[in-house]
Amino acid sequence: MSDPQAISAAVAALYNTYPFPPEPLLDEPPPGYNWRWNWSAAYNFCTGQAPKRHDIRILDAGCGTGCGTEYLVHLNPDAQVTGIDLSSGALAVARERCQRSVNDRAEFHHLSLYDANQLPGKFDLINCVGVLHHLPDPIRGIQSLATTLAPGGIMHIFVYAELGRWEIGLMQQAIALLQGTQKGDYRDGVKVGRQIFGTLPENNRLVQREKERWSMENQRDECFADMYVHPQEIDYSIETLFQLIDASGLKFLGFSNPRQWTLDRLLGKNSDLIERAKGLSDRQRYRLIELLDPSSVTHYEFFLGRGELPLADWSSDDTLLNAIPERSPCMDGWASRCLFNYDYQIVNLSEPEFEFMKACDENQGRRTIAEILSAVPLELENVRSLQQQQLILLTPKT
Repeated sequence: MSDPQAISAAVAALYNTYPFPPEPLLDEPPPGYNWRWNWSAAYNFCTGQAPKRHDIRILDAGCGTGCGTEYLVHLNPDAQVTGIDLSSGALAVARERCQRSVNDRAEFHHLSLYDANQLPGKFDLINCVGVLHHLPDPIRGIQSLATTLAPGGIMHIFVYAELGRWEIGLMQQAIALLQGTQKGDYRDGVKVGRQIFGTLPENNRLVQREKERWSMENQRDECFADMYVHPQEIDYSIETLFQLIDASGLKFLGFSNPRQWTLDRLLGKNSDLIERAKGLSDRQRYRLIELLDPSSVTHYEFFLGRGELPLADWSSDDTLLNAIPERSPCMDGWASRCLFNYDYQIVNLSEPEFEFMKACDENQGRRTIAEILSAVPLELENVRSLQQQQLILLTPKT
């Protein structure tokens, strides 16, 4: 299938048949958080400081059934949130989801990413998760979104990676071969795929990968169809990913799962190899990581920015002491000394750290770090550690 309009129609038909994601509708706000969808946490990750304003505009580009939109509304109470999608069936679910759980604060439009520029105004935060790789022309899609991003705005993107999805690609081709002329009948595709998995030997590589990585979510036909019988998918490598990014005209701000892209976790035991890697560019280092650990790179998630975003430097003690701190909005278990941080990692705070965090929680933009430390016995380096762990967000004193 090479006709872009036919591809778009086939993608819409898939999601009208199997609206995705298939998460249950709630009569209450969604549980937990995704820090990448919280304006304060995402902006802090990209710039090292808290944003100056929260009355922003957010676009959920390719919102599907509204699971991400629901979180964007819930995590950004002062923002105006808009969702767009190609599937009318998915949009109907998204509208109901947000009406039921977050008091209908989102608006939705039946639009392709290509037509995002039909929306009025610009957006400060664009969320585009799991969409670009399903377009017949992802470059046109990302360029369309880039035109709607406000100066100083940020965009969060998630696309598939080829190395970690190798077995998925093989199964997609196998299902298509066995479907023959029934290709495009997505319910039949799910049936054929499940029959294949149920028939192959237990030690088959495709079966093993499915059991190890995907089988829990693929119990639901919607997830199975999205993974194995999708009519359009483009998987990326680091090289082709940055071709996409470069074509956007936006600035790469970093991967939003940075631990994945740390070479020390793979080669840290060998100082000679680490020394050799110092001569690599960032992109070469990323490529080395995916070559050495291919099964873990199933996708890329990252931030892009328009124009020059401010980049805070807290290395100076005086600058840090004069900053105004606030507690990160993304943590679970507060207020206690043992909690989950923005990335759901366990953190155990010392008693002085806990007292400092409580002071930040009650601060409301009034006191500087120096003023708080006059009453809390905590070393400045411990404060810097809290900031580096994104447990506190800082604003320069004006």
